[in-house]
Amino acid sequence: MSGFSCNPSIIPAVPAGVEPVIANDGWFPDVDPVAFRRQMRIRDGVTPDRLREAILGAMITVGDNLAAWRAPLEAGGAATLAAVPAPGLGGESRLLVLYRRALGAFAKADLVERYRDMDLTGAGQRQVGDLDASIEELRRDGIFAIRDMIGRPRLLAELI
Repeated sequence: MSGFSCNPSIIPAVPAGVEPVIANDGWFPDVDPVAFRRQMRIRDGVTPDRLREAILGAMITVGDNLAAWRAPLEAGGAATLAAVPAPGLGGESRLLVLYRRALGAFAKADLVERYRDMDLTGAGQRQVGDLDASIEELRRDGIFAIRDMIGRPRLLAELI
């Protein structure tokens, strides 16, 4: 018999609206984990600490991918991403929508990859191969959102 015992009841459920906003670097927008959970359909079984780490990782990934694009905008006087001129969608900047999409895709890919059980149905009917495809699709969506932000094509193809 193992000396390890797991008591799931000691892991508290996430109380609604209690997770603090995650501050970004000042140029990119902060992230509200409660809204993020709702938008990305992240279950309550994912602890606030796990979600925070996934969001922070996504902030790093997306920020690194946008660093060269951001530098001249910031040097040109754009104090925040929201200040960069862009068409509006749903009452907000298209760039903010794309940033949120990229961030969400990379954070959820990280969660699904590291905690594969979080994306399983109650009956556990999804196969690991289905999750692998989901992870790849999420990362693809993140890359597409970044490319849409910087005005680069989503795919480069060359005939051989």
